[in-house]
Amino acid sequence: MLTKAQVEHVALLARLELTEEEKEMYASQLNDILNHVEALNKLDTTDIPPTAHVLPLRNVMREDKVCEHLPNEEALANAPAREDGYFKVPKIV
Repeated sequence: MLTKAQVEHVALLARLELTEEEKEMYASQLNDILNHVEALNKLDTTDIPPTAHVLPLRNVMREDKVCEHLPNEEALANAPAREDGYFKVPKIV
């Protein structure tokens, strides 16, 4: 059971200014959350394997294959600047 004094202490640590109504409300809400967590802790999960994600996701990256590439002229067709068959970019350093 979370007390109003504990809510005041947490509010002080978080530098929050709470009204008396807010302190009562947060104490009640936090107690509800703690009761729910306590109910979850009572569940028997001995046969449940640990998971990192609820969905069976796999690596979604495509296979790396060698394939045809654009001709150099076509790749540079929309380049704002080019030099000797390469993209020309502003000097950074």
